[in-house]
Amino acid sequence: MQPLTRLRRKDGALILQVEKIRVAFQGEAGAFSEAAAVQLYGDGIITVPRPTFDATFRAITDGHADALLVPVENSLAGSVVRVYDLLLESELTITAETILPIEMNLIGCPGASLSEIRSVSSHPMALAQCERFFGQHPSVKRLPAEDTAGSVREMLVRGDKTHAAIAGKYAADRYRGEIIAERIQDNAENFTRFLLLQPAKHAASASRPEARKMSIAMRLAHRPGSLLSSLEPFSRNGVNLLKIESRPIHGRPWEYQFFIDVEADAVSQLEKALAELREAAHEVRVLGLYPAAQNRS
Repeated sequence: MQPLTRLRRKDGALILQVEKIRVAFQGEAGAFSEAAAVQLYGDGIITVPRPTFDATFRAITDGHADALLVPVENSLAGSVVRVYDLLLESELTITAETILPIEMNLIGCPGASLSEIRSVSSHPMALAQCERFFGQHPSVKRLPAEDTAGSVREMLVRGDKTHAAIAGKYAADRYRGEIIAERIQDNAENFTRFLLLQPAKHAASASRPEARKMSIAMRLAHRPGSLLSSLEPFSRNGVNLLKIESRPIHGRPWEYQFFIDVEADAVSQLEKALAELREAAHEVRVLGLYPAAQNRS
């Protein structure tokens, strides 16, 4: 992400001012999404928490952000379907991706010990990913919450040493909670892929030589073999199909929009395959051309 530059007038002269880019994410401060934004771009950004995915996608037009980072899929839970729908409704472009390891930690008030804990709060999905921990501690009560990071904040406000929260290390550091037990999730191979979205006029990915991954949305003709003929151009041009996802088209029951992620050794291969795809598919939209995450394996 390039620094944001603006022209400002000072003492009658125009000066070029460099500002930190504001990146919106869904959740409270300390959420996994905020940790992913910092992982992607370090401290050179301003993170902007938003309560819902819908509010996150409105953040740019509302004037609260310059870009947004959203989770698109988890290696255990699968795709985040609301994000796919909002991505299609928006005119934003994917300019980067990052993959964050999801590690669940038991976080308590400073000085608290595991033997003292009687209840634990977190997002229901986080609680469900720690079944082994709760099996080992059957007397601990689970309390569903709206947000992992929010559960840490609320726990520390209460100051009750018998109550803990489950969240990432980033949330513990942000709110100065104490990690009582590390990595208590059932499956260590838990990762979430995040996409960075910006207005198309600010997207410079196409000029970057390492941008060889492309996300595409397409609608197909309602006839036998249409999916096969839309995928063949990628095989013919040596393009690797990484993922295919279908979502219902709103207002058109039993018709589907397909989302695909592809990658090639050269952009020219993607361009040739895309030209052939436009001949085979009913409608094609490129959602972004961007560098693949370096930490995807």
